[in-house]
Amino acid sequence: MNTDFSIADMRDFLEREAAMINRPEFIADDPVQFPRRFESLRDIEIVSLLASSIAWGNRKMICRDADRMLALMDHQPYAYMMDRGYEELSPEQNIHRTFFARNLANFLAGLRRIYERYDSLADFACANRVGEDPAPAWKLVELINDQLRAANGGVHDSRCLPGNLDTTALKRVNMALRWLVRDDGIVDLGVWRGVIDPARLYIPLDVHVGNTARSLGLLERKGNDRRAVEQLTEVLRTMRPADPVYYDYALFGIGVTGKQLQ
Repeated sequence: MNTDFSIADMRDFLEREAAMINRPEFIADDPVQFPRRFESLRDIEIVSLLASSIAWGNRKMICRDADRMLALMDHQPYAYMMDRGYEELSPEQNIHRTFFARNLANFLAGLRRIYERYDSLADFACANRVGEDPAPAWKLVELINDQLRAANGGVHDSRCLPGNLDTTALKRVNMALRWLVRDDGIVDLGVWRGVIDPARLYIPLDVHVGNTARSLGLLERKGNDRRAVEQLTEVLRTMRPADPVYYDYALFGIGVTGKQLQ
C-alpha cells in the first residue's frame, strides 16, 4: 500500500468513492441490470454467468449484446436451456465480439447438465463445498468446466469459461459472484445467502481496476493475473475484512474520474 497515507486514510477514501458508485442509478448502464430483471433464482444464476461472460469491451456494447442474447432465449433463460432451444441457433451467429452462438450453446449445454441434477447452481455450489474453498470462484469454474466438457464431447470451450485456472484473474466470474453473493440491497442481488461468505470473494480485476490499484499503491504486481487478484484482495481485506469486494465500486469510479488520494 502507498506508505504516504495511513490505512485509515486509504479506507476512508475508498469508502467515499465506493458510495458514489454503489447507487441504484448505476444499474441502468451496467451488465448487473440483466440478472436483476428476473425473480427466479435459476434465471438469475444463468443470466449472471452469461452476461458476465461477455462483459469485456465497451459497456454500451456489452449491454446491447446481452439484451440481444436474452431475446434469443425469449427472455426465459432457464426454460430455453432446459428445452434445448440453443440447438436451433446458427452456430456462427455473433453474440458479442468473439463470442458466438456455438459458444452460447456449449455454455447452456453444460449448465443444463447441472440443472438436471440440482435445483439451482447455488445447490450445486453447496454440494461441492465451493464456499469452503479459499478461492471460491476458481473452484466453481473448475467444477462447471467439468460439466461443460462432459456435455460437449470432452472439448473445453475457453469462450465460455477460462481453463488456465492457475493464472487467470477470472474477472468476469468474480464479478458474477459479487452480484450473486453481496447483499447490501443496492446494486448487487445477494441471492446466494449462505453459499459463499462475502469475506471470501475476490476483486474482479481488469486492466482499468489494475491500473487504478497501482496508481493508489494498492498493487505492486504488474500483470493482471490470479496472483495480482490475490494480492489486491488481501490488501482490501485489511480495510474491509467482511466485504473486500465492495471496493470494486471505488476502483471502478476512480478509474473513470482519475481521482487521486490527497
